[in-house]
Amino acid sequence: MLIVASGPSGAGKDAVLSRVRELLPNVFFAITATTRPPRPGEEHGVHHYFHTREEMEKLWASGELLERAEVYGNLYGAPKAPVRAALAEGRDAIVRADVQGAASIRALAPDALLIFIAPPSLEELERRLRDRGTETAANVAVRVETARREMRDAAWFDAVVVNETGGIEAAAQQIVRVIERERERVPPRAASV
Repeated sequence: MLIVASGPSGAGKDAVLSRVRELLPNVFFAITATTRPPRPGEEHGVHHYFHTREEMEKLWASGELLERAEVYGNLYGAPKAPVRAALAEGRDAIVRADVQGAASIRALAPDALLIFIAPPSLEELERRLRDRGTETAANVAVRVETARREMRDAAWFDAVVVNETGGIEAAAQQIVRVIERERERVPPRAASV
């Protein structure tokens, strides 16, 4: 099954998905490629594949990205080959994508399970973004406005999970339950990309 996890910047996707990875060790977690610079502590090939814009354009032109989106001036995309390999092995694959990317994947793989990770409120999301210390005040304002639009898009996702402040474990457990319920569906969702 192809699973797409999405949500606005600051919703806590990385923290929640890190815990989901611990809870579901046999699930493949795709690493996203991006043109944005690494944040402190991020490593190439571990947190993201960090590329130049030219390299990302070549990946897209060659059809090697499952989806591509431009977010805050940076390109993002999920490389297809590792996802295909995991699905061919019979493993579920989770792709972390922004809302644009999730829409692209839905068009390519309509049976993918789309999970939206939401903050408890826009005010809390803004606080999280400010506390990160990686964004200017202007960038925080842009991200909050983008999140406002993305929250409206949550309606077309298959499930919405709210990541309450201090609630990473609860959000991760809820995602695991959504995936387990989907696995029990008859017939199960089959994905090809």
